Amino acid sequence: MTAHAHDHDHHDHDHSCVPSFSSIDLVVREDILARAKELADLIATAEEVELYQKAEKVIQSHTRVQELIALIKKKQKELVAFQHTFNNPQMVEKIETEISVIQDELDNMPVVQQFQQSQVDVNYLLQNVVSVIRDSVAEKLDIEAAKPAEAPEQCD
Repeated sequence: MTAHAHDHDHHDHDHSCVPSFSSIDLVVREDILARAKELADLIATAEEVELYQKAEKVIQSHTRVQELIALIKKKQKELVAFQHTFNNPQMVEKIETEISVIQDELDNMPVVQQFQQSQVDVNYLLQNVVSVIRDSVAEKLDIEAAKPAEAPEQCD
């Protein structure tokens, strides 16, 4: 019985004095949102984003790339039909191989590789920005936590 009571105390800290927010009720301060929008606009001018946009335009106007993408989509619809409607494993395997060959051709095209690299670069940029924000906030919280504070039990 005492072990259970101890476990209960260990897991059930008194959270009554900590305000809790549900994601539905939480309204982000307008000034924070405005600064986030400014940051987004600034990021949109980054070289990585500009290179991504150029690479995307090249992909969209590249006839062979668009033919291969259309062919893959067509084959994927056939694949679904042979998997579910016709239940034909031999055709499923044949179409999967065909898709794989087309995908390889697409992936090996320099314009596609350039586009994929630009996607990676933009994602890396965004992850770095998010990391800096998260780490800066965490650092600030650690500084706050280091200040002498009332014990949770004393805050009611």
